Amino acid sequence: MKKLKNVFVIALLAGLIGWGLLNAGEDNAIDTPVNSDLSDVEVGIEQGNLAPDFELETLEGEALRLSDFRGEKVILNLWATWCPPCRAEMPHMQDFYEKNKDQDMTILAVNLTTQERNTSAVEPFVYDEFQLTFPVVLDVDGDVGTMYQAYSIPTTYIIDTQGLIQNKVVGPMSYELMETLMDSID
Repeated sequence: MKKLKNVFVIALLAGLIGWGLLNAGEDNAIDTPVNSDLSDVEVGIEQGNLAPDFELETLEGEALRLSDFRGEKVILNLWATWCPPCRAEMPHMQDFYEKNKDQDMTILAVNLTTQERNTSAVEPFVYDEFQLTFPVVLDVDGDVGTMYQAYSIPTTYIIDTQGLIQNKVVGPMSYELMETLMDSID
């Protein structure tokens, strides 16, 4: 009986060790491709999707595409001037950008121009009131806001260097939250 018990214990331990070896590293696995071939990655707005590309113009009339920032971490922020939480997060975004802009990261702020009560308020908001130095583009047709489902603003997507969405935040972000989210991605 003792011999049978020892065989059972050894078999159980061997099974547990085998299971552990098979599952080793699963908790640390990255669900995103490690190469630059993203042809099999779905384009969409869910975590792990390739962020849908778009082209919008800055206040100066310069055309910018989201894909222009491939290779950098991107905080894609959708906002409007009248939105109190958007106003609350802008100083944190500016501080974060100034301290980290040389670290292969950017903030791309998409003004939801179709939601603005007064479109002439955007320029003074950006330059005079908040003195924003990160890229600000205008969604004058509302296509990007719709595509990224910015039903409640601010809505922010954290995009890794491969262009994959890693997180979505609805509501204002603090400096500390931006730091945590950006530190957690490649």
